[in-house]
Amino acid sequence: MNDFTPPLSIRAEDAASRRSYYPGEFAERVARRVKKPLGDVFGLKNFGVNLTRLHPGAQSALLHRHSRQDEFVYVLEGCAVLVTDRGEQVLQAGDCAGFAAQGCAHMLVNRGEVDVVYLEIGDRSAGDECTYPEDDLVAARNSDGTWGFTHKDGRAY
Repeated sequence: MNDFTPPLSIRAEDAASRRSYYPGEFAERVARRVKKPLGDVFGLKNFGVNLTRLHPGAQSALLHRHSRQDEFVYVLEGCAVLVTDRGEQVLQAGDCAGFAAQGCAHMLVNRGEVDVVYLEIGDRSAGDECTYPEDDLVAARNSDGTWGFTHKDGRAY
């Protein structure tokens, strides 16, 4: 029996932060990112919503693409650089970007001097995998919603 009763509402900034799932040296690259998984607070199963803060010099993730999951970002504060395998562009407060499954590889980087805050929304498609074109890394979504990581040749991290 599930005894979890989600709140009706919260103040988003009060949500608990989540550490990176990335293994070892990859986790260091997103250490200046603060991610608050808002969807989890409410027990959402079909899609996730994260309130993410990038301190100056931080990046949102490794450059990646999803096999099944669509992803959407909406910048609330600051100015981020959207880095993709098709180039770079600046996203300011009020700008948004979307990434269809198997679309372009992407990440956000804060090259400014103030924090960037954005909402990140994605579905939780079963069997989703992430590929990382610049890194020896593959991620697969586990049945419990966490990620498992391997090298591109299949060796575990």
